[in-house]
Amino acid sequence: MQATDWQLDENRFFDPEPTQRRLAAEIYAGIAHLPIVSPHGHVDPRLFADETASFGNPTELFIIPDHYVFRMLHSQGIPLEVLGVPRRDGEAADSDPRKIWQLFGENFYLFNGTPSGIWLSHELVSVFGIRQKLDGKSALSIYDEIAARLEQPEYRPRRLYERFGIEVLCTTDAASDPLTAHQDIRRSGWQGNIRPTFRPDAVVDLLAPGWVENIQALGVQAGLQIGSYRSYIQALEQRREFFKSLGATATDHAALIPQTGALSQAQAEAIFQQALHSQVSPEQAAQFSGHMLVEMARMSTEDGLVMQLHPGSLRNHNPEVFTHFGPDKGFDIPTATEYTRNLRPLLQAFGRHPRLTLILFTLDETTYSRELAPLAGVYPALKLGPPWWFFDSLNGMQRYFEQVMETAGLYNTAGFNDDTRAFASIPARHDLWRRTSANWLAGLAARHMIDLADAHSMAYEMAYGLARHAYRLDQ
Repeated sequence: MQATDWQLDENRFFDPEPTQRRLAAEIYAGIAHLPIVSPHGHVDPRLFADETASFGNPTELFIIPDHYVFRMLHSQGIPLEVLGVPRRDGEAADSDPRKIWQLFGENFYLFNGTPSGIWLSHELVSVFGIRQKLDGKSALSIYDEIAARLEQPEYRPRRLYERFGIEVLCTTDAASDPLTAHQDIRRSGWQGNIRPTFRPDAVVDLLAPGWVENIQALGVQAGLQIGSYRSYIQALEQRREFFKSLGATATDHAALIPQTGALSQAQAEAIFQQALHSQVSPEQAAQFSGHMLVEMARMSTEDGLVMQLHPGSLRNHNPEVFTHFGPDKGFDIPTATEYTRNLRPLLQAFGRHPRLTLILFTLDETTYSRELAPLAGVYPALKLGPPWWFFDSLNGMQRYFEQVMETAGLYNTAGFNDDTRAFASIPARHDLWRRTSANWLAGLAARHMIDLADAHSMAYEMAYGLARHAYRLDQ
């Protein structure tokens, strides 16, 4: 292959067995161009608040904000400062975007065989029209090519949103966020469908850095003086309603352990007061977090917001990196996670409630067939989210299909979400899911477990319908 012939094979990711490959290509053709539903992610809504907003330069788009990229480079000994990742303490990181990009190009081979390599290749070839493979020799000419395109109006965020065929994109926003960017988008008259998602972790985790200040900010946005557990609950309920008024259909919750269990009002008040005076213990904080998951489920039965739970990530594994660079810098590491016992109090209270939808995610694949699929296969409120984070990959998706679907059934899953900050990677991530789904369905059809009509119907749901339904975007 010549250096100018970088292309993506039209049958990539399909099984090499001829019958399955042919069926996969046929099934994929029926879903390839469906609109993209992105019901959970971390794209900055400010990108869409102004018609003139841009992505900056190629390094600012591809490298600096994407922990998938810089964690791989850092794993090979490249300091984060050299990659332009900003420091909390104000010390200078490398600010030469061409130099950073050259280093990226020289090390692009590190991403071979990884999901990041798949996404990056798709972005470069399909979104930016690059025809040279990225390496040390081609890096700067590719940088200049991308930089020139980013100057063009058709490569601004709103135009790419339209070009990608995105039907809806949901962001993730703190409970105390005033949602100014979302309001600006609405006032602008632009027809893009950008919705907030309510994430209360910073005010629910009593040991979160700056928790007291976070509570004060929550009170300011809710127009309440929060001095008691009761006023705290009122503020959260009020903020949920405000998020709904701007189109939110979901909440999002992180927890190291998905422990749930209701406290009495007196117990919750006592722990809350101790937290206000910075006297809470780790055990009390864990009890309170488990109680608040039950409370959030209760609120969802009343206001209809879909509840997402993302447990099992030990955040900021390296304290030095957290101190110097802050959170979300690639040092969040999975842990073993137990669901059956931990979720039982919540599910006993609300697992069969007709107004609750709880979408579960995991970073512990050993729970797929042992716990998650059986739970989702019986509790009406439960849906299983797609492979998350480290498992948002070709092999991760295949393992998910093989271990979950037989017990839970396809229609107890929530389709796909891209869960990304890297906006330009959204079509690449959805394309990988669609191709992998088509290939899995083709295998079922080739073995006559389903017929081809069912395969096409299931593919449509996996690419589009399940996510719209699970996140109540079709209501």
